[in-house]
Amino acid sequence: MHSATDPARGKAEPAAVAGPAEPLMWLNADRVLYVGLLGAPSVRTFGAYSLYLSLARPHRICVEGGRWEETLLSVVPPYVPHRIVSVDRMICNVLVEADTVRAADLCGVLRAGRGAIQDPQAVQSLREALLRFRLGSTRQYASTADFDRAFFGAALPARPMDRRIAQVLARIKDDPNRHFPAEDCAASCHLSVSRFLHLFRAEVEAPFRSFRTWQRARSLLYFVTRNANLAAIALDVGYPDSTHFSHSIRQIYGLTPKSIFAGCRRLALYGSGAAALPRFAFH
Repeated sequence: MHSATDPARGKAEPAAVAGPAEPLMWLNADRVLYVGLLGAPSVRTFGAYSLYLSLARPHRICVEGGRWEETLLSVVPPYVPHRIVSVDRMICNVLVEADTVRAADLCGVLRAGRGAIQDPQAVQSLREALLRFRLGSTRQYASTADFDRAFFGAALPARPMDRRIAQVLARIKDDPNRHFPAEDCAASCHLSVSRFLHLFRAEVEAPFRSFRTWQRARSLLYFVTRNANLAAIALDVGYPDSTHFSHSIRQIYGLTPKSIFAGCRRLALYGSGAAALPRFAFH
């Protein structure tokens, strides 16, 4: 792929993603790659570093109620509310789970990002990584590290984690549809509930409840190609009823479950096996 040159500015412009953008998603416990319909989301709040990449024309993003910015590439830190709109129907969205990395260890684009990123080289590199994935025979990554090398140029260092908290994280991420009371998690760590909640927040940099809420909503992504009644899916994902399901999903994604499933009818879903295993650096 080569970049076109804008004669008015004398700078290379990133080339748009070649060919029709086929809706697809690859995910494991630590990363998500989504290329598909954006819809018209209201405020959304992901528990992960969120990278938005335009496939052709710029998108507009507003972070925490600030001013709207137009850009080809934007980044939003974890648990930060934001809005995004695009004249193109489709967008590329990469999620890096906050519990797997430290901010100081992130690659330049993710580390410095909060809103619009004006970096044509990064745009071109990410678009080329996406093209390689689309042209691949298996459309799989053997591990989170392989995904990172493909999109960020190197594996992102694993976040150092207290072993007890890492074990709790692994249980939740392995079965995010199950209810994990703080009392049970504290007992498994041989800690009081208050001490567990304090340690969890210190290690993960997010409240236990927020993390658990995000993981449950994130697990919906594994179900979006399923042709089933939304009430049944709500129970499968771990919500007590359809009302709670719809409210929680809209808070996270800025879209109703009905809109999400309608937009994923033609989506090709990838990611399973060893690639789904979370990784931690214990201390």
